[in-house]
Amino acid sequence: MFHKNIKLIIAGLILVTSVWQFTENNIGNGIFLILLSIIPIFLYFKNEFILLAFIKLRKQDFEGATKWLSFIKNPEAALVQKQQGYFNYLHGIMNSQTNLQLAEKYFKKAIELGLSMDMDLAVAKLNLAGVAMTRRRKLEATNLLNEAKKLDKQGMLKDQIKMMKDQMKKM
Repeated sequence: MFHKNIKLIIAGLILVTSVWQFTENNIGNGIFLILLSIIPIFLYFKNEFILLAFIKLRKQDFEGATKWLSFIKNPEAALVQKQQGYFNYLHGIMNSQTNLQLAEKYFKKAIELGLSMDMDLAVAKLNLAGVAMTRRRKLEATNLLNEAKKLDKQGMLKDQIKMMKDQMKKM
């Protein structure tokens, strides 16, 4: 894994080569190189290993997702801030099955760094509410559930939120 700015340098070098191809009257090569330079720019904002981890997670392959995330050795140097949030979000989802304390740490870090989609933020807050509920912190769990409900605009987490609220009434 290399530093995130190397991707921008590669894109710049490809663009310079593209301009050189235009000056040599190789228009087709220049156009192709401009289109090729879009790939490193895209991968600067959307890390390839995080995308592959999301694909594995969608198939419920937690081990495969962990494998892809393990390729990112230094997330602060390799990822932009939002991608660091998703790196922590994915680790939180995978650890929520086994280690709630570690999952809580990852979800809080993900929320702090920021997530692009409201749905992802709602899932993180819902998981944090579940952790708070298991630790008997009812007020914190209630606040997190209300925030998750506000963020869930499509109503996809409606059943989980209702179920958690019912469980909190029993506490």
